[in-house]
Amino acid sequence: MSDQRPASARPSKNERRAEAREKARQLRAEHLKKEKRNRLLLQGGVALAAVAIVAIIALVLVNSVRPAGPGPRNMASDGIRIAEGFVAVPTPALPAGDRPIVSEANADGVVDIQIVLDYLCPICGEFEETNGEFIETLIESGAATVEYRPIAILTSRSAGTEYSLRAANAAACVANSSPDSFFAFNAALFDEQPEEGTPGLDDARIIELAEQAGATMSLVEPCIADRGFESWVKAATERTRTGPLAIRGVEVDGIEGTPTIFVNGQQFEYRYPFDQGEFAQFVLQAAGDEFSTTPTPSPTPTPTP
Repeated sequence: MSDQRPASARPSKNERRAEAREKARQLRAEHLKKEKRNRLLLQGGVALAAVAIVAIIALVLVNSVRPAGPGPRNMASDGIRIAEGFVAVPTPALPAGDRPIVSEANADGVVDIQIVLDYLCPICGEFEETNGEFIETLIESGAATVEYRPIAILTSRSAGTEYSLRAANAAACVANSSPDSFFAFNAALFDEQPEEGTPGLDDARIIELAEQAGATMSLVEPCIADRGFESWVKAATERTRTGPLAIRGVEVDGIEGTPTIFVNGQQFEYRYPFDQGEFAQFVLQAAGDEFSTTPTPSPTPTPTP
């Protein structure tokens, strides 16, 4: 059966037009509301992005102009001196902006060794590997003190992680709060020395090495994590490059490479690759007649044919 509605129930032509116009008006109103909402969201997003950019710029500027803090305790010369028993020679912290102070002279007969190093420098690592046991013997016997001067000239060569800077800062943290752990920590950093161009050790591993060396972690850990002596490391690195270095008995206008080694004020002009006996012989010659002990390394046995 077909639908036979009365003609009066059907909308008229004018009514249909009015209905269409109303729907069109509603669609336009909805579209305008959506456009306005999107525009507000876009403006808000741009504003938030602008605020974030401003915040980042402000942070960079604040960090770049942040006043340098004092240097670490026990490194007033820009280095830490390790004496008999692997005990550090105490010195006050170097005030920010002050020049480093030449360390006091050793007692007669005690050799004064100074080593400028970078923990990412592969030649520094090879020097440590070749001569570390001999140096340890000198310190343990009281025949010499060794003053370690960590700098960061290879900061840009660790895939963006600034390992050289972070390692030198960690060394300063240990020198400041746990100076008698420095010798062991220094050796540990070289034992696990990364290659140039790699990210290097992360802060967590550096902190573990400091703990294994016996450092007081309640003080050393936050210093490493927050880079407490970053400004000092940068300043010490620049001072080392431009000179003069605070080394007794010698005028040094600055150095460009590491390791740079002095024995009683005489620079060790090493040959590369290192020879196990060369540095020992240089120490004996630099010490002269005052050197009363001869803790030279045992020669490497020659294989029997």
